[in-house]
Parts: sequence; C-alpha cells; structure tokens
Amino acid sequence: MDIRSQMLPAAEAAARIVLEIPEVRLDDPTPCPDWDVRALVNHLILWSARGEAAAHKLPVTGPGEDHDFTAEPRWAQRYEEQVRKTAEAWQDPAAWEGSTSLTGNKEGMPAEFVGGILFGECVTHGWDLAVATGREPAFPSGVVRAAWEQLVPTAEVGREYGAFGAEVPVPEDAPLLDRLIGLSGRDPRWRPASEA
Repeated sequence: MDIRSQMLPAAEAAARIVLEIPEVRLDDPTPCPDWDVRALVNHLILWSARGEAAAHKLPVTGPGEDHDFTAEPRWAQRYEEQVRKTAEAWQDPAAWEGSTSLTGNKEGMPAEFVGGILFGECVTHGWDLAVATGREPAFPSGVVRAAWEQLVPTAEVGREYGAFGAEVPVPEDAPLLDRLIGLSGRDPRWRPASEA
C-alpha cells in the first residue's frame, strides 16, 4: 500500500476528528500519558506545519512546542487547512526523495521516514483524539491498511526512541485498526473514565 496515495484521506479523517472536538473537552485526558486533548491538538498543529516545510525541504519556522494554538481563534479550522496543505505537499514524488527534517536538524532523516511519521500521526493521534472525546474513530480502510503496513516493520524502532509504549496484545481476529492501535502501544479498549 502506497502511503503517498493515502496521505490526503488520512489528513481529511484526522481533520474531521479535530473539527468535532468540543472546546469544553480540551482539558480531558487522552490515551497518551501526560497529554490532554489540548496538548495533543497543539502537537498535531505544530508538526503538521513543520511537515509541510519538510516536504518542500525548507527550514523550520513558526512557533515552538510551547505554543498554545488552541488559545487562538479557529484553531480547529487552522489544523484542517494545515494538514490538508501538508498532505498535498507530500503528493509531490520529490518530497519523498533524499533527506529532510521536522526539527531543523541539518542532517535530517530519510524523507520517506519523515513522510511516514506524518502519515502515522494522523491515524494514531486521530484515534487518540476521537476516543478521548467520546467518538468512534473513522478512517478509510485503505488508510488503516497503509498505516498497518507502515507500522509493522517500524514499531520496535519507534519504541526504542520512545515514540510508542509497550505493545498491547490484541487478538489476531480483531479489527485491523484495533491491532494497529495495540501495536502502537495503546489499548484499543481505552475510554475516558467518565465513559468507562
């Protein structure tokens, strides 16, 4: 499955989730330890903007990780616009060639790896935000399949770098999204305490 062909559908699915987040739930917990909904939305907005720059092999600009985008008007629409621009930038085959960086590191990493990170963030963090705010995450089957095929060979490296927690065992006959979530170190049965 070609991740490039699934970038836009993944971005659109993540944007729909963010657009539906009620402001009153920004301080709610998420499946990501130490991150509430607000922190996760800020993370997505920041790295999506940096992801567009990375696709174009441009230097990092804009606010840093301590910036609260949710304190600004239209933060959800801002994410929708940014994640679409980022996904569109990664439609260019040249974006996937050579090295690039999300942080401004001169050496960077393989562009294919960076594109995979951005794609995976739409799916895993989209799932995090959906369940944190009491909704069923909806991703096209092609997006889930591409995310699974991308995560299987990279999950252990992600764990080594602290991007994922320990794998959560999920039955082999479970839906592919649940298996993906378990592989990424999340419990697919996680729900907010108020709904558990």
